[in-house]
Amino acid sequence: MAIRVIAFDADDTLWVNETYFREAEEKFTSLLEDFLPPHVIVKELYFTEIANLSLYGYGIKGFMLSMIETALRITEHKVSSILVDKIIQIGQDMLTKPVELLPEVEEVLQSLQGEYRIVMATKGDLVDQERKLKKSGLEHYFHHIEIMSEKKSSDYLKLIAHVDITASEFVMIGNSLKSDVLPVLEMGGYGIHVPFHTTWLHEQIDHELIHPHFFSAPHLRDAVTMIRNLS
Repeated sequence: MAIRVIAFDADDTLWVNETYFREAEEKFTSLLEDFLPPHVIVKELYFTEIANLSLYGYGIKGFMLSMIETALRITEHKVSSILVDKIIQIGQDMLTKPVELLPEVEEVLQSLQGEYRIVMATKGDLVDQERKLKKSGLEHYFHHIEIMSEKKSSDYLKLIAHVDITASEFVMIGNSLKSDVLPVLEMGGYGIHVPFHTTWLHEQIDHELIHPHFFSAPHLRDAVTMIRNLS
């Protein structure tokens, strides 16, 4: 069957995201440098984030709460209110960052318009993702917007049911093998990995991915060529 629907991840596929988290992480570790070395603080923060995913989900607000919790643990609850205020400010600054589109994004979306139905399929905080989409100026390109709390095969199955296609008519493009590719391959769709220079540890996999429906594209424009070859 030919590809009918192309879904794009948002963060670090359409626009910059992880870079801002790494910058915030550096600011956070500098606030606690009197207590632990930076690399230890980073590990402690990651441990807290993963433990809190089931409570807060993905996004900046959960990250902010995890920073506060980590600071309390590291300082044995001796953290000052001033330092907590600075941590909150780090998070608020992230929530007001400009939306920086990645290279080729708009040109690629323009080239696909009218030929395929285009979907944005991302996960994270609903309010923040809606903010970024509105600021991006890309909303009009998408036939459907799906903001998920998680990206598992069951979530993608709901998405293709909503747009009324089969898995073999669906391709997902994203920077995360774990979230954007593996679950889609599992349900019978196609996955194209377009790497970003920084990937959160939680989104990384520790094995080589080989699958007849999997493709790796150095750039977003290369993904378009691959899709047309499938159609």
